[in-house]
Amino acid sequence: MKKFMNAVNDILNESLRGFAAAHADIVSLHRNPVFVTRAGSPKQGKVALISGGGSGHEPLHAGFVGRGMLDAACPGQVFTSPTPDQMAATATAVDGGAGVLFIVKNYSGDMMNFEMGADMASVANATVVTNDDVAVENSTYTTGRRGVAGTVVVERIVGAVAEDGADLAACKARGERVNQATRSMGVALTSCTVPAAGRPTFDIGEKEMEMGVGIHGEPGRRRVALAPADEIARTMMEAITSDLAPKAGAPLLLLVNGFGGTPLMELYLMYDAARRFCAGRNLTVARSLVGNYTTSLDMAGCSITVSQFDDELIGLWDKPLHTAALRWGC
Repeated sequence: MKKFMNAVNDILNESLRGFAAAHADIVSLHRNPVFVTRAGSPKQGKVALISGGGSGHEPLHAGFVGRGMLDAACPGQVFTSPTPDQMAATATAVDGGAGVLFIVKNYSGDMMNFEMGADMASVANATVVTNDDVAVENSTYTTGRRGVAGTVVVERIVGAVAEDGADLAACKARGERVNQATRSMGVALTSCTVPAAGRPTFDIGEKEMEMGVGIHGEPGRRRVALAPADEIARTMMEAITSDLAPKAGAPLLLLVNGFGGTPLMELYLMYDAARRFCAGRNLTVARSLVGNYTTSLDMAGCSITVSQFDDELIGLWDKPLHTAALRWGC
């Protein structure tokens, strides 16, 4: 295993310290317990958005803390849920008097710990659960579908709504609506390597790929032979669109997300294949996003996310955004 690190047990702390120093104009790092908030005092009268989960998926979630998106993020150890005391302390720190909305990916550890954290929090709160992965109905860490890269779309849209002054109930309703209009699927060409383990999470042949892989390296739908990019994209898009059933001509967001070990050249190639699939079925790509947003450490592979938008959601997507990982209109 070759990684830039000093000691396995120090990776998260040192990475967070570097992240906070590099983006000190946007975020502040808190310790004991550990969480990341927007720099400065909480905005009074605004619903605060909190997300989080195991580390190793950067920039999810701390990279999306900032104007137009999250107010705070709770990072756990690599692929390990943050603890309830982190969520409770974060909620207290960012509450501006309008309550807190937790955005939680559907993984058993996250669900359990965020529920306990919400119960411990001394502020009004609600929860949105993301479960956009169409690959499998139940998996190693979940009951029901996994929450994956579609979480970024939910965080962005709800972030825009909250910035405009929507109340807690409206923010929750909007998050649930966007989640229901979003589907994702991933494919892995290689495994990831968790630093503490020191070896790949799973073994895969040079001419194999895992179709429907999870962001922690969980098994997908099936292990299959490596195929041309067009065929891979078609398989993923057929699964996504058959489940989402987008209306012909309706505006779509098309997100091609890298898992950490795939060059941008290949991600844009996959985007081209997915967009051509849409064009061949009278599906309109109105907004696009390509890059590493919900990674799996050093895994080679990608996921595709499709969200069915309308004019209102496009307007919200386009509103000013300023985070470490995403920014426009500022």
